[in-house]
Amino acid sequence: MSRDSNTRRRTPPGIFLIKSVRGKDWTLKSYRYIILLLTFIAYASYHASRKPSSIVKSVFYPESLKNSKVNPWPVGNVFIKEEEFVSFDRNRVESQGWYPFNQSDGTSKLGEIDVAFLACYSSGMYVAGHLGDTLDLRLFLTTGMIGSGIFVGLFGMGYFWNIHVFWFYLSMQMVAGLFQATGWPSVVAVVGNWFGKRKRGLIMGIWNAHTSVGNISGSLLAAAVLDYGWGWSFIVPGALIASAGVLVYLFLPAYPEDIGFCGVTDSSPNLESLSQAEEDRTQKGYVVKVEKSSGIKEGSGSRTGIGLFEACFIPGVIPFALCLFFSKLVAYTFLYWLPFYLSQTEIGGEYMSVKSAGNLSTLFDVGGIAGGILAGYISDKLNARATTAATFMLAAIPSMLLYRTYGSISRTINILLMVVAGLFVNGPYALITTAVSADLGTHSSLRGDSRALATVTAIIDGTGSVGAALGPLITGFLSSKGWDVVFIMLMVGALIASLLSSHLVIAEFTERSHKSVPSSHGQQTDEATGLQPLLRNQR
Repeated sequence: MSRDSNTRRRTPPGIFLIKSVRGKDWTLKSYRYIILLLTFIAYASYHASRKPSSIVKSVFYPESLKNSKVNPWPVGNVFIKEEEFVSFDRNRVESQGWYPFNQSDGTSKLGEIDVAFLACYSSGMYVAGHLGDTLDLRLFLTTGMIGSGIFVGLFGMGYFWNIHVFWFYLSMQMVAGLFQATGWPSVVAVVGNWFGKRKRGLIMGIWNAHTSVGNISGSLLAAAVLDYGWGWSFIVPGALIASAGVLVYLFLPAYPEDIGFCGVTDSSPNLESLSQAEEDRTQKGYVVKVEKSSGIKEGSGSRTGIGLFEACFIPGVIPFALCLFFSKLVAYTFLYWLPFYLSQTEIGGEYMSVKSAGNLSTLFDVGGIAGGILAGYISDKLNARATTAATFMLAAIPSMLLYRTYGSISRTINILLMVVAGLFVNGPYALITTAVSADLGTHSSLRGDSRALATVTAIIDGTGSVGAALGPLITGFLSSKGWDVVFIMLMVGALIASLLSSHLVIAEFTERSHKSVPSSHGQQTDEATGLQPLLRNQR
């Protein structure tokens, strides 16, 4: 009776209500679909709330020489209001910018805004990861999402309150960064709690499309309301992530134990809808793990995680973290500066508007979706996460060079090269932050029933976020010297990322050249993580 009472207490209220109305529970497979959908929506809203600052950069710091009489491509007049219908205030802001960002040091101040957000995001990540392994993940994630929505919205209120103090915008971004740090460790931990390592690269590659979907939706939302004042470009995405936070609170079971799966047995009705093969795997693998953890720590309320420094000694954590440092430096520079670059660059003999640049930049994320899925699929097939990530980063170098060199010839060529660059830039970034982090967070070197999913994810992505903070900051200064210098910096970053993973790549190739043909299915499953070679070398 006591255990049933505790389960009901931990069950999200929305699921508890639906179960009461339906009179029966969902299957394990159904719950996994729910987990993927809710965490997808949650982190897509996180990324959507980060995009407005990149969209409004050219409004804050305009260049009148870039005005064009031709209807901007590719949206034409669909989203662009004619000149005579735009309000006086809107024209004034577009032509004069927004103090203090419209001064000679405007791009530097915009870079400082970005780095303030990302510095707080990366530092908060380390704390958030440990908290995520010890607190109720559902409540922790909900708090982060609602807090992010509030402070993103407050940044936009600066437009309506006519605030021109730099420290106001800086402080709003810093607090928003701290709340945003709760997102990634939490969603990766939730997905890792519900899914095993089998085909994890492909599953998480598809799931990681939320990053690009969030970037695309955030860009389109911010651009769509830009004509009504740049403040709305922040308020609307802020309201979106806060609403998604309420959805998470109502329906997200962070752990299988939260909805009563800690006692699953062979005769459990929750497995009836699964195929026999999947049922056998679930009963022999997944259920055993749950039963082991249910003796002391049941569900969200009583879990303990390992220490931050202890997690650093898990084999592979530090090398992948350093690799992600430079990988994210490149990816986030595109995230924050690509719309500005497009509005400042002549493409096919024309300059495009701020809104059109924001819409066009979403195609980079379309390539990123394909890159994440492709990298996950290849890493599963080759059983080699590090080799896949390093190969993608090396391929990103010529793709960025081609984009900078030939992207201005025509709009069609710009699109094609942008998609290719997005594929190779975002592919390794997606792979390391998802499948690799989840592999290491459930590593066999963890003692007893310690949990490290959120902690390991925080270490890897937190270190990467330091690079993500430096990239946009450096770009703010280098862009005044010319965009060629910026692209050189990005290509050097991609090269360093691939070199930092060389030790892991060598370990994978060495293992593949010496290993014999696996004699059992279980051995193949162990090697599917792509991390086995590294472990054997370090034992």
